Amino acid sequence: MHEYESIRELKKELPRMPLVDKGAFQSLDLNKVKALMLNTRFKDCLFMGCKMDKEIREYLSDKGNNIIFPKMKVPYKMYLSKLYTRQSLYKGYDTNHSESYEDTYDKKVYDHYMSKGGAEPQTIYESLARRIHDHSVTDALGDFIRSYDARKIVAIMGGHSLKRGSRDYKNICLISKSLTEKGYLLISGGGPGAMEATHVGAWFAGRTQKELNEGIRILKHCPSYKPQKDWLSTAFEVIQKFPQKNKYESLGIPTWLYGHEPPTPFASRIAKYFANSVREEGLLAIAKGGVIYSPGSAGTIQEIFQDACQNHYVSYEHPSPMVFINSKYWNQDKPVYPFLSKMMKEGKYKNLILSLYDKAGDVVDEIVSFTESD
Repeated sequence: MHEYESIRELKKELPRMPLVDKGAFQSLDLNKVKALMLNTRFKDCLFMGCKMDKEIREYLSDKGNNIIFPKMKVPYKMYLSKLYTRQSLYKGYDTNHSESYEDTYDKKVYDHYMSKGGAEPQTIYESLARRIHDHSVTDALGDFIRSYDARKIVAIMGGHSLKRGSRDYKNICLISKSLTEKGYLLISGGGPGAMEATHVGAWFAGRTQKELNEGIRILKHCPSYKPQKDWLSTAFEVIQKFPQKNKYESLGIPTWLYGHEPPTPFASRIAKYFANSVREEGLLAIAKGGVIYSPGSAGTIQEIFQDACQNHYVSYEHPSPMVFINSKYWNQDKPVYPFLSKMMKEGKYKNLILSLYDKAGDVVDEIVSFTESD
């Protein structure tokens, strides 16, 4: 089923297509191409969240097409044809007036989310609106990653409390910068801490080590995401001082479940969900090039065992590397690595590709070696 997601595409394609069979149209103002619509035959097509007047609606309905157009009063777009960006989530944010964050799309949606029951929506009305939104995010996410080699999509996981400028933070930046420059798409949970470091590294791809160090120096003025206002303002200060080069991309996948943690503006594309379970599963599923684990607490450990389960059952085409960085942390502080190694040796976990390093360069080499092994 071909997806039509821009009026420009319709103007180009419809005049030479007397029949559109099994097409999907999402979030388009079809009134802008009314004459073209009424002069084209549509069969078994799906129209989701499209604007159309009565004449177009009746014409499409008479041809047996499916029109999904619930009118729900929510402060978020239910039908997204493209992923979020920092511009769309933080529209209206002024670094000189931190209170302006309260008026951004991201904050308004979070406030609404909390007022309607948070993770447990109070009405079917609200839960349906969220499910439609998350479905469109997943669809847009699939469109975006389709242009990448699946084995070159790599995730970095780690704690939200990891401080800017710490050794682990710098290592993540170096890993992400190097892999991005080698053509990998780096993804994370899209929040602060280790997640932010992933996107800072990708942001500085193509720039010098000295420039990255200067960016981290600025960020260190607010080492934690609390207070939010300083965490955001220093991030935007770096973005303004060091514009991104060569159109390198990175993908953040945050959730409004943790909406008190603002999404990192360093991610060039943002797939923000309401349902954290969909977000967690999807993030690990698309990281077919491997997952790198930096120090983290309960959430990171949950992701480790979820990833191990996916690899054990080969849930997504092939097992992918699970690369741990900071041997002291993963061997002693949170001894997950020796446990997984033991379970694998005893045959209780299969298909795991485990490694543990302390140096950023070794992690990069491990990921690249896996990609090139096929």
